[in-house]
This record gives sequence, C-alpha cells and structure tokens, in this order.
Amino acid sequence: MKAREIMSMDILSVDENTSVKEAAQIMAKHEIGALIIQTPKPTLSIFTQNDLLVRVVAEGKDPEKTKISDVMTESVQCAQAEDSVEELVRVMYEGNVRYLPVMDGRKLVGIISATDLFKVIFRGAEGYQEEVV
Repeated sequence: MKAREIMSMDILSVDENTSVKEAAQIMAKHEIGALIIQTPKPTLSIFTQNDLLVRVVAEGKDPEKTKISDVMTESVQCAQAEDSVEELVRVMYEGNVRYLPVMDGRKLVGIISATDLFKVIFRGAEGYQEEVV
C-alpha cells in the first residue's frame, strides 16, 4: 500500500499571521490535529496539537496574541505519494512526528496522520476485526 492510498486529501491551511486561537478553533471545528501553514518560504511548515501544547500552553503564551509563525514547526519532513507504509512508519518514527504531509513531486497532495497508519497496520494484522457501528 502506498501513501496516496492512505492520505487525506482534505488539507486545511492558514496564513502564517493567523492567531493561535483562530488556528485552534479551526482544528477543533474540523476535528483535525494539524494545519499546513502558508508562508512565502519554499519549505513546508505545519502547526500541530503538539505545537499548541508545547510552544503555547506550556510556555504560557496568549493564544489570541500569538501568531502561528512564532510557534509553528518549520521545514517539515514530507512523504512522497508513492512511499510504502513501511517507509511512512520509518519517517514518522525517526522524525518523532504524528503528521506527515504527502507530496507528488513538489506539489502538496495530502496528509497522513499516525492514526491513519495505525488503521492500515491493524487491518492487516492477523485476527483483527474492525468494529462495525
């Protein structure tokens, strides 16, 4: 299985001048754990739940006054659309990341969460049966 078969193509992004509070509200509304950040830089930046916890809450910053650009993760490592599940797991593990943007060449085409990978791995595990609701 390849990254393109697992990734979500619903990519939400915000401008780097967006307040942390507004970004957190968007994440809560859409029930997501990461936003891609639009910057003029050629590298990709991301804001995650972990960034919110470690760089905002733990440091006592005011979410209404703090810009995403001050607390985002810059130069994010990305996957390629043709990467295998094994490669995705390796990259996430070695980089200690929970969200991995997916590129097709130099174009952003999706994002994969650790939960997305867990679902794929557990579905392939012997004896695993997904609960049907």
